[in-house]
This record gives sequence, C-alpha cells and structure tokens, in this order.
Amino acid sequence: MAKRIFSTLVLWTILIGSLWFFGAHAGVALVTVLSALTLHEFYTMTTKLGSRPFRVMGQVFNLLIVPAPYVLAYFSEEPDVIASLPAGFLVLALVVCCVRVLGERDATSRIEAIAATMMGLLFVSFMLHYLVAILMRSGYEGDNLILCVWTVAVSKFCDVGALLTGLAVGKHKMAPHISPKKTWEGAVGGVLISAGIGAGIAWFASEHLSPTLTPLVAALMALPIALITIVSDLIESALKRRADIKDTGVLIPGIGGAFDLTDSLILTAPVAYFMFLFLE
Repeated sequence: MAKRIFSTLVLWTILIGSLWFFGAHAGVALVTVLSALTLHEFYTMTTKLGSRPFRVMGQVFNLLIVPAPYVLAYFSEEPDVIASLPAGFLVLALVVCCVRVLGERDATSRIEAIAATMMGLLFVSFMLHYLVAILMRSGYEGDNLILCVWTVAVSKFCDVGALLTGLAVGKHKMAPHISPKKTWEGAVGGVLISAGIGAGIAWFASEHLSPTLTPLVAALMALPIALITIVSDLIESALKRRADIKDTGVLIPGIGGAFDLTDSLILTAPVAYFMFLFLE
C-alpha cells in the first residue's frame, strides 16, 4: 500500500507539473506515451494467448490516432475533419491488417491476428485519443486542461475510493470470478468520492470553466463516469485473468503496468468528451 500511495503522489505531481509548465503540449505527450505503453502490454497479453498481433504496425497507428486532434488543431479549422481523422486511421489500419495477414500469418492465426491488432487500436488508442480531443476542444472560453484533469481525477479517485472503502467496510463481493477483492461497498464509496472530487474541482476552478459546469452539475456528471470506471476496471481484470497474470507490467511500483494505470480512462475518456459537448 505504501508503494501504491507513493507512486500515486509521484504520478499526480508529474501530471499537474507538466500541465502547469507546458500546457496541452505536455498533456498530449503524456497521453501518447501512456497509450503506446498500454498497447504494448495489451499486445503482450494477446500474444500470450496465441493471437500474434502486428505489434509494430499497431504502434505506428497508435502514434497517428492518439495525437491526431492535436496535430489537426494547428492545420485545420474544420471540426468534421478533426473528428473523423482518428476513425480514418482506424479504417486504414484494418485494410493494412487484412492485406498483411494473407502473406504473414498462416490459416490457423489470421483471424486472431486481425482481431488482436484491431482490438488493441480500438480499445486502447482510439478510446484514449478522446483525452487529447478534450484538450483540443472548443466552444467556450474555458480551460480544457482543467476538464482533462477533471476527467482523470474523477476516474482515478473512484479507484482510490473503492479500494479504501472496500478495505474498511467491504463485505459483499461484486465480481468474485473476475476481481475477488472488489466489493459493492467499495463501489459505492468510489462513486461517492468521485462525485465529491468532481464537485470540488468545479468549485475551485469555477473562474476557468463554463458557467454551466456548477459543482452540482459536475457531481452529477461524475456519477456515470465513476460507474463506467468500475466497468472499465473489471474489463481489464477479465483480460488479465484470461492471460493468467496479476499485473500487466512492473512499470509503476505498487500499481503495475501502464494498462493498470489507464484501465479506468479507456471507457471514461470518450464518455466525458461527449458529456462536455453539452456544456457549449
């Protein structure tokens, strides 16, 4: 637990410090690096299961998909173009996969190679690119950096709240066959803490945010984000159980790999992005 707390403090220091000094540039760099590390771990798990994804090709497309909104923000003023380019790269990746698999995989692993490669790009790269899209969004004179921090904080503090509440009063197992330590009491605690964090950020940063994002609205928006965080975490646990591993890596002491860090953001990032559209 001490290692986990220390790593959490270090990670938040890096995040806040990077955004404070370098702004959106640092945010995009952090998301791109984390997505690349997460994709590497995802492909390692699927390789262990015999799928043989196109790892290098996947990483190349990851570098195209994740920072796409950032790059286009400086070269295009057409919102439709900015929104469609990551999906376009995803389609191109599928075409390249289908061509390559005919000559580089045998009949026993072709479909698995396509499925694993594309699942990684869709589940990791495409979903996490919405954090960059939040940083690059427009519509009002607000601070997108704070919205990005809000998304990360609401998601990650649900994990922290669920862990602490579960240790304190957890009795009823939520999904014992997927993640034996998770409890319903912990889930309730995580959701409530997420709502409090969401409201708190909206209150302290009210001068930089849309007037519609009041503490009450932020707390209500945090509720579905927190619930989806729990689902996202369970999906990652299911993947690890299928691959018969405890952690996806040893990159972060007390936490595990990059996937163990980004798991709760994979499903919440796009949900938060579309919820923020209603603030414009």
